Order: sequence, then structure tokens, then C-alpha cells
Amino acid sequence: MEAEALIALAERVLAPTYRRPPVLFTHGEGMYVYDANGRRYLDFVAGIAVCALGHADPGVAQVVAEQARRLVHLSNLYHTEPHLHLAEALVAHSFADRVFFCNSGAEAAEAALKFARKFARLRFGPHKTGFVAFTHSFHGRTMGALSVTEKPAYREPFAPLVPGVTFVPFNDVEAARAAITEETCAVIVEPIQGEGGVNVATPAFLRALRARCDEVGALLIFDEVQCGLGRTGTLWAYEAYGVEPDLLTVAKPLANGLPIGAVLMREAVAAALQPGDHGSTFAGGPLVTAVALHVFRRLCDPTFLAHVREVGEYLMARLQALALPGVKEIRGRGLLVGIEIEGDARAVVAAALERGLLITTAGDTVVRLVPPLIVERAHIDEALGILEDAMRAALPARSSHA
Repeated sequence: MEAEALIALAERVLAPTYRRPPVLFTHGEGMYVYDANGRRYLDFVAGIAVCALGHADPGVAQVVAEQARRLVHLSNLYHTEPHLHLAEALVAHSFADRVFFCNSGAEAAEAALKFARKFARLRFGPHKTGFVAFTHSFHGRTMGALSVTEKPAYREPFAPLVPGVTFVPFNDVEAARAAITEETCAVIVEPIQGEGGVNVATPAFLRALRARCDEVGALLIFDEVQCGLGRTGTLWAYEAYGVEPDLLTVAKPLANGLPIGAVLMREAVAAALQPGDHGSTFAGGPLVTAVALHVFRRLCDPTFLAHVREVGEYLMARLQALALPGVKEIRGRGLLVGIEIEGDARAVVAAALERGLLITTAGDTVVRLVPPLIVERAHIDEALGILEDAMRAALPARSSHA
């Protein structure tokens, strides 16, 4: 079928939960993707911070092909080699002692919330059930994850949600200390918020959360679904803070596009669990975990992480130096960057697409840049040239960022 016919087909057969542009993509290579008409686009979305190694990576493709010829699925009723080696690697390169595999970031959040409730019940009794989360948070769209996601537009159509959640202003130490009480079983926070606007937690804030959780016996959950696995220039975002969680959720880039999530946890949390407490038919299958192990080993490479830090610093410096119209603030770390503007971020995204650049939003007024971690300086120069033109076309004339 022609591209136009396929796009029309989407209008008839897909649930209307996404607003997609009328473009049909067919393939990609490295930093670029191509549409059905052969037009090339520079990708600074990376499948929403997923394709850390870019598109059609030869190493990933080789692992997929080799494992697909051996074993794709068996279920969690049995052991397979890839998921054991991946769990071993995740433990060896983190604070954690144990791993639970799932299929997405939202599933990881659901599991972490369940594990926290079970731990609190066994350790303290059935009264300790509360969660504390933060303004501008995003943890997923399933019912539990949505319950700790603050944005009203996401929550209200599906209320009532899981009760017992208190929202506190992000980076407000005193408000957080007051909200975290003896009734709190867990605090869930993104060290760097992605969907909520690319907001960076202060060291004092995360240190205060750790200290207060220890005081009242609450667990600290870090959501690193978007900011983890090298995107900020360290393997885990928490490393830059010197603060460790009790549980951590990870997903997006772990298998470079194949669906996988995981919850990393301390032994004390794992000790509260028993067979039947949680499960997943597809999670941790041999195909996806073989790919994830390959990806994870590459993301752990100190040289690779140094590259992310170097190009991330270059991206931020270039953005700060540009006279972009209507910019209020540029923030982020590594290759997770948000540009807050005086205007509609979706208009900038649309203008960039017309000019051959894929970018996305992080709220109504924030343009988000999350390129594959293999990005080079030349790609950044190309992207910012397009972005500057797109912003001038999409936004009214305003004073420039200083």
C-alpha cells in the first residue's frame, strides 16, 4: 500500500490515543530515519529516549538474529541463560542485590509500588501504605503508575485511582520532609524528570529524601526509566548525587527498542517477596534479555559514558550560545535537555519535522532533545541549525535567551 493509504488506514483501525503526523517511516540507520518517500530525518527523539545505540545497529541486529534462531520465549516458569547474565550484570553495576524483569517502564513502576507495599506490611504492619510523589512527575499510564503521576490531564479521566498518594512540590525539601511520615511506605522520584519538563533534582533534595525515608522506615524509589542507563553521562543518574535508592526502575534504552523493563532492589526488599507475589508471562525472555545484555555492556563502557558527557556538554554550550527566540530556560544534563519557551512547544516540533529534524515535547512549553547516545558534534550542529530555523518560524518574535 502507498504511504497515504496506510496513514488513512491508521485513522480507521487504531485507537485514537496518539496524535501522529502524516509521515510513514520505513527504516533507519545510526542517527537518521527515512520515510516512505525516501526523505531523511535527523533523530533527536530516539524513540523517546529508547534507541541509545541509534537505528539498525549491527551489533544489536546480530544478537537478535542469533538468539531468534535459538530460543525466543519460554516464560518465567523456567530459567534461561540470557536473563540470568543480564540480572548478574545489572547487580554488578548498581546498588542493587536483586532484579525483577518486566516489559516496560510503567510495569516497572507498578512492580516497585507493589514491592514497597509488601515490604512495609511485613516490616511495620498494614497501616503503612502511603506514597509520596512530586509535581511534574511521570511514572506511567497504568493505574498504579498513573496514581503517582501528578499531571491532572492524565489522571482525571481515569479517577478514582490508587488512594494514599501525596504530591509535594519537586525540589521542596521542607514540604517533602513534612509529607513523608510514619504512614509512608515509599517515596518515588525521578532524579531528572523527563516528561514533566526536564527538571533536575538538586543534591540537597535527594539527600533530604534519603534521610527522611531512613527516619520513618520508608523506601526510596528512583525512577530512572528515562534518565538512567547513560543518558546523563553516568550509567545511573543517581551516581551524580551520591544518594542510593532502595528500588530503581529502568526500561527505555535497556534493549535499544525491544520491550523490557526492570526493578532493581536491595536484598531487604527482595526478602519480603515470595513466589506468586508478582509475575509476567513475557518478561525476561531470552530474546530481549540477550539483546539487553549486549546493549548494557556497551552502555557501561567508560569510554562510551565519557563520550555522552562530552557531547552533552557541547550540546548545552551550543544551545546557550544560540540566540533562539522565545527561550525562557535551557536545562538538563548529558543528552536529556529541555528548552522552555514562551509559546507552544508542539508548533516547534511540527516546524522541525517539516525541516527534517525529529524532536519532541516535555509538556506544553518545553521542547525536549533526547538523541541517541551515539550522537556526534556534527549531528548536534546540524540539529541546532534546523532547530533555530524551526523556532523562528513557529514562534512569534520575542526577546532572545541571554
